[in-house]
Amino acid sequence: MDRRHFLMGSAAALGAASAVFGAANDRVRVASIGIGGRGRDHLGGYSKLDNVEIAAICDIDDSHIANGLKQLKNLGKPEPKTYKDVRKLLEDKDIDAISISTPNHWHTLMTIWGCQAGKDVYVEKPCSHNMFEAKQIVAAASKYNRMVQQGSQIRSSKAVQEAVQKMRDGLIGEVYLARGLCYKWRNTIGHAPPEPVPAGVDYDLWTGPSPMHQFTRNRFHYNWHWFWDTGNGDLGNQGIHEVDIARWGLGVRYPIKVSAIGGHFMFDDDQETPNTLNCAFEFDGNNKRKLMEFEVRHWMSNGEGTIRERGNNAIGDLFYGSKGYLNVDSYSSYKSWLGTPEGKSGWKEEPGPEAKGGGDHYLNFIEAVRSRDRSHLNAEIEEGAASTVLVHLANISYRLGRTIYFDEATWTAKGDKEATAMFTRNYRKPFVVPEKV
Repeated sequence: MDRRHFLMGSAAALGAASAVFGAANDRVRVASIGIGGRGRDHLGGYSKLDNVEIAAICDIDDSHIANGLKQLKNLGKPEPKTYKDVRKLLEDKDIDAISISTPNHWHTLMTIWGCQAGKDVYVEKPCSHNMFEAKQIVAAASKYNRMVQQGSQIRSSKAVQEAVQKMRDGLIGEVYLARGLCYKWRNTIGHAPPEPVPAGVDYDLWTGPSPMHQFTRNRFHYNWHWFWDTGNGDLGNQGIHEVDIARWGLGVRYPIKVSAIGGHFMFDDDQETPNTLNCAFEFDGNNKRKLMEFEVRHWMSNGEGTIRERGNNAIGDLFYGSKGYLNVDSYSSYKSWLGTPEGKSGWKEEPGPEAKGGGDHYLNFIEAVRSRDRSHLNAEIEEGAASTVLVHLANISYRLGRTIYFDEATWTAKGDKEATAMFTRNYRKPFVVPEKV
């Protein structure tokens, strides 16, 4: 097959979405919660969309609120309402949807509260901090019939959508193996002593459902990723994107067997989570075994396939089938190679289809809010939660040092009470993820 190449810019993506969902006639009022790094991206993303108003911003840190207001002013947008406590924000009847970019330990509870308040929800990945929450967030979206999207923006890439469809159509034959890679230069965080809570910060609200610790800079903005009480390591930070692509491309849901080994290498610092991790997931889909491999690396590394270093990171997925292999080598591109007969000498490798084409995940969410059709969401929460489950099972395997055998029917680790106990946590009142949503 000859190579094929296309490029879809943001204007074309907007036109395609309008063709599917119709013209954007109804204003959607969005509240952005958490105005850190991802939160600033949320503000920029929604600001580009027609008939979408950022009606409110919310953060426990006054300096983040000030930065958000400045960003919106520079974008020529009207000044929104400001909140420090999300519970007060959710009382605002004028807000249609909330967009959550807080630390991981808040994702599920805020989403459930949002659904109960009649709001649609865009929630950053990973949508849950543990296995129990993965079930509860899906249950809340279903019970209250809300549009809930996980922030797995690669799902809106036109090229990656095409790659998955071509694999479904048999481009590389029977796909039996996916390999995902998350490589980022992550330097040491060092040691940070306890200190007074900075002025303008509501640390009790920031802590929320997790246990209270003395304030340190390492447990606060961004570095919370590297502590089990608030984050899920780089597997749940960057790696969840590639885990999601790998599971999507394989066409599987929950694994039956998970094993992970790794550690925190090179540095002596406060970090609890591993910076290097090797994971294996076995699936039994329709009596056809499939395997997913996943690797997190934190320092110097070679590339794989056409996955190469870009700006001190490399991310991507490789899929292996009976007729060839396919490489999703960025958020918006893929390449493939096919095996062709070569007489008695066997097979040779030939280039197959490739494509480039991005998409707008925020636009996809807003259009689903307007259409009220959950199937329009590219990363509907049930799909997002299924990928997040893989992250949690791998982290539990790593922490216990043994293989986990997952039973979807009972939502337990078979024969392993200690592992099953790690599916949930003790919540700090009143910030409790409910048993019944």
